Amino acid sequence: MLFDKYRYVVVEGPIGVGKTSLASRLAQHIGATALLERPDENPFLARFYQDQPRYALATQLFFLFQRGSEVRDLAQLDMFHQSTVSDYLFEKDPLFARLNLSDEEFVLYQQIYSNLRLQAPVPDLVIYLQAAPETLVERVQRRAQPYENGISENYLLRLAQSYSDFFYHYDAAPVLMVNSEHLNFVDGNEDFTLLLKRIDEMRGPRGFFSKG
Repeated sequence: MLFDKYRYVVVEGPIGVGKTSLASRLAQHIGATALLERPDENPFLARFYQDQPRYALATQLFFLFQRGSEVRDLAQLDMFHQSTVSDYLFEKDPLFARLNLSDEEFVLYQQIYSNLRLQAPVPDLVIYLQAAPETLVERVQRRAQPYENGISENYLLRLAQSYSDFFYHYDAAPVLMVNSEHLNFVDGNEDFTLLLKRIDEMRGPRGFFSKG
């Protein structure tokens, strides 16, 4: 079976890149548990995109505790009998904190993050989706989530660069880097089938996949 060696798969990438859609389809395809972020439950998120300095810390801490609770649940799963596909990597949480918090707030965040002492399982595979900032803007606008109305192209540009820097250094798990500019994993089968084939061919710590 294709995913016998990948019991815990994470799909990652910046806002609007399509990670939740792909994670959901992968989970359905292999009969895995889907562990998905729930940004609509964060009461500070919409206000953060309107006034980032004021609401950054509250937004970040809400996500930290939300993800922390899910990580504890994930650690309880028997991954030898149940596969899991997630649309976020817990270790990337500080990425947003560094991007959005002031120096003083980031010190506080680090203290809380460290005191939680959370040990997330290491993924068997990370699928890192990439796209140009203008593509991310177009996709965010198309899906029209109310809490994302205030997202700027500049913010998505900075976020995409932060993800690039993060995964340049990330080596805890194998990473398949996917240029999603000309790929559609939701509305058709061709691109999804190509991705499954590339995953099956994955060898070593880094792989790449693009089309067009």
